[in-house]
Amino acid sequence: MKITTSAELVDKALKEIKTLTIDEAHSKMTEGKSNIIDIRDIRELQNSGRIEGAVHIPRGMLEFWLDPESAYFKEGKLDLNKEMVLFCAGGFRSALAAKTLKDMGFEKVSHIDGGFGAMKQGKFKVI
Repeated sequence: MKITTSAELVDKALKEIKTLTIDEAHSKMTEGKSNIIDIRDIRELQNSGRIEGAVHIPRGMLEFWLDPESAYFKEGKLDLNKEMVLFCAGGFRSALAAKTLKDMGFEKVSHIDGGFGAMKQGKFKVI
């Protein structure tokens, strides 16, 4: 049995999803064209801070919170017509999560290259 490695999964996802630079993501956010979604664990937010204007949806709940048929659906939390721009700490989990949202049928999905680590070095405000 051959197990697909996490690195292979990320590489495959990156070929199928859109990757934004920090500047592209910041422009989309300030223009109101996207939902910026932080999929990091709550402990990461508590330890490192969070991006002002980002919506926190833990990675483990992403599919359920965005599925209108799920008991966990968060009505009104996001504008489902806007692009879903995901980020995590470094960009690996968000790549996998973005691919999952595409698999669910979301058409406007991307992730931020370098994640939170890169964002806090750019124009995003950490609070």
